[in-house]
Amino acid sequence: MGFKTILLHVDTGRSALARLKLSADLAARFAAHVAGLYVRRPFQAPAFSDAGPAMDSLYRTYENGVKADEAIATAAFREAIGSTSLSSEWRVADGLAEEVVAAYARYADLVVVGQAEPDAAATTTPSDLAETVGMAGERPVLIVPHIGVARPPGKTVMLCWNGTREAARAATGALPILKKADQVIILLIDPEADGDPEGPGVRVATWLARHGVDAIVKRDTAGDSDVGEIILSRAADQDADLIVMGLYGHSRMREWVLGGASRTLLASMTVPLLVAH
Repeated sequence: MGFKTILLHVDTGRSALARLKLSADLAARFAAHVAGLYVRRPFQAPAFSDAGPAMDSLYRTYENGVKADEAIATAAFREAIGSTSLSSEWRVADGLAEEVVAAYARYADLVVVGQAEPDAAATTTPSDLAETVGMAGERPVLIVPHIGVARPPGKTVMLCWNGTREAARAATGALPILKKADQVIILLIDPEADGDPEGPGVRVATWLARHGVDAIVKRDTAGDSDVGEIILSRAADQDADLIVMGLYGHSRMREWVLGGASRTLLASMTVPLLVAH
């Protein structure tokens, strides 16, 4: 099992280049096809505006901006991936990025998106793209920090485990990377007994071992600390270049409300995050 199709969301944000480089590395590593996707945002007329010359001018400004952004994204993809020997294709679609990417994700094995950039313009990654695609999509989502990455992810991987469906889906989605990793750390925070006499975490380590993954189990306690902060701290201690975890939350009138650890990691990630819901 491996990644054969990688869906890459491309925009004009500062972190787009990091996503392109990371996706190219993954594609080469897994002999995967890269489908680059740029989403043209819809025109939004100002409230209480009248049709006429002013509206025509606003639309022309919007249209020129969208065309310019599309040209920038297209050129970046072609330079980083399209001009290489990698198997690839370039797609352009209209709509809301979070809805379009989630729909296209159904035809991929892995989705690569960017963390929301602080003070980003409307033309860059929507602030809720990562969590929306992660919560609504059917595929694992690799979220790239807006600060970029120091090295390609997948050498030292931290798997956050709590025995939930979300954690199991994330671990399964990350298997191709886990199988190629040099080191895999299974992190359990305040684990509950799971019936295994050897302690929590052993069962998932055994399951991974059957896939050829030699993982070590580490248990920690949160106390009064934020679980997300503990995960980031332990990832730094282990020099992890990728964190794998379930994404937790629920929908409230189409707005995803994230759990505490998920919210912390999406806001403060320092290494790529592979998530599944």
